[in-house]
Amino acid sequence: MDRRPGVSVRLKLTLSYAGFLMIAGVLLLAAVWVFLLRYVPDRAMLKNPDDRPDGVFPIRSVLLDVFAPRAAAVLAFLLVFGLVGGWILAGRMLAPLTRITDATRTATKGSLSHRIRLPGRKDEFRELADAFDAMLARLEAHVAEQQRFAANASHELRTPLAVSKALLDVARADPNQDTGEVIDRLHAVNTRAIDLTEALLLLSHADQRSFTREHVDLSLLAEEAVETLLPLAEKRGVTFETSGDIRPTLGSHALLLQLTTNLVHNAIVHNLPERGTVWVDTSARPDTVVLTVENTGEKLTPEQASTLTERFQRGTERVHTDHAGVGLGLAIVKTITHAHDGTLTLTPRPDGGIRIAVELPAATSGAS
Repeated sequence: MDRRPGVSVRLKLTLSYAGFLMIAGVLLLAAVWVFLLRYVPDRAMLKNPDDRPDGVFPIRSVLLDVFAPRAAAVLAFLLVFGLVGGWILAGRMLAPLTRITDATRTATKGSLSHRIRLPGRKDEFRELADAFDAMLARLEAHVAEQQRFAANASHELRTPLAVSKALLDVARADPNQDTGEVIDRLHAVNTRAIDLTEALLLLSHADQRSFTREHVDLSLLAEEAVETLLPLAEKRGVTFETSGDIRPTLGSHALLLQLTTNLVHNAIVHNLPERGTVWVDTSARPDTVVLTVENTGEKLTPEQASTLTERFQRGTERVHTDHAGVGLGLAIVKTITHAHDGTLTLTPRPDGGIRIAVELPAATSGAS
């Protein structure tokens, strides 16, 4: 946005300092006049020479003739002193702002790694600089995450497209090949590509927080997710144990159902090969509602657990299973949780498996 050049803040402050100094000087000289010269007589007085042996008694006109030039000189000095001193003082005061402006210009050029790191004790400028540094850090992390996400998404989407192209090339090269097998494999590849695309759209929708908030009971969502995934659990020999308190939260029914379904699905798929167990529980706290999903499974370290919510993170042992997914299940859970101002906690179980807790703000009685 182009704007006409104006007076700099440093010049404005300088003129303000000099102006206030001049006003103070005028008030001081006026005080001298009012409270001192008003008591001096304005005409000569006849006195006994014996009473004043040391000089002539002054009169107001004489003192005014002497006082006025010196007062003008003092005001001129105060003006020069105010302008010079105000310019220097304003420069020192605005020096941190200059550093912040330079950092902003650097950031607009794409360099998000630059930090102001303003030294000194805490004041308004340092609070602004610290807030700007924190904003740059979050922005840099977000941009880096988006770049990784774009690279991973491109790779993930390229794989099914490349497989589809290879299958079509093979079918074209060998017209006598069984088309039924090719169609089945193409259907599986396209299904995976569609699932990945829908997951990416869901992530974008949750990131933007463009959804209508309503009262949602997590216990009902947990029951619905368990009923939906019960055939998959029976196929894999996984049993459910459910419990819960009824207390609503405020959010998107569709997104929270997706969150619950992803958690339950993740607990079923990444479980023991047989006789695995999944615990689903909802609990009410004074100000929050907590959905907890635990499962049996392989032992994980805290470091491994902390990476499971990264996008396209599935683990080397899990990526080749028949229900590996697209690597966005827990990433979607994390995004939906943050979009609802909640917290997501992943804790490895000592005997194997993981405990995932989603804590969301409870809906107040007056919320709609």
